[in-house]
Amino acid sequence: MKKHLVAFVCAALALTGIAGAMTVSSPDIQPGATIAKHFVFNGFGCTGDNVQPRVEWQGVPAGAKALALTIWDPDAPTTVGWVHWLLLRISPQAASSADAASAVNGLTDFGKPGYGGPCPPPGDPPHHYIFTLYALDTDFPFTPQTTYAAFHFTIRGHVLATATFTGRYGQ
Repeated sequence: MKKHLVAFVCAALALTGIAGAMTVSSPDIQPGATIAKHFVFNGFGCTGDNVQPRVEWQGVPAGAKALALTIWDPDAPTTVGWVHWLLLRISPQAASSADAASAVNGLTDFGKPGYGGPCPPPGDPPHHYIFTLYALDTDFPFTPQTTYAAFHFTIRGHVLATATFTGRYGQ
């Protein structure tokens, strides 16, 4: 039930189409579509290329001091899902992950900073990979040791806008 609710909420948010709202998308991953093996993790039994997809956005609100991008799998067989990417301190002038050269990669659940592609256990139904962009009113001093939990705790009360889309992958 939780999995379906998360997918429904993310789809509803993506379809609202509010004029002027912040949006996030990827030319590499279509919303709801299967993520190509090129972007899948190489390890833990997965044999992808672990190439970071390009993520783009528009409509960053005035007053944003920093952006952050996360990829989270709520379907992972843990009690809290699995963090695949935590890209922090993105300049609000950037329009894509390719423009985020000065950003900071926080810790993923793979135990290191940087992108880690999808890698669900064999036999699981396809997992949902939720890409979320956050516009923040403060540029927090996040480091490569920042965890997903610490990130979410820190940004409470500082989120100007969010935008999401979801890709899927199973093996």
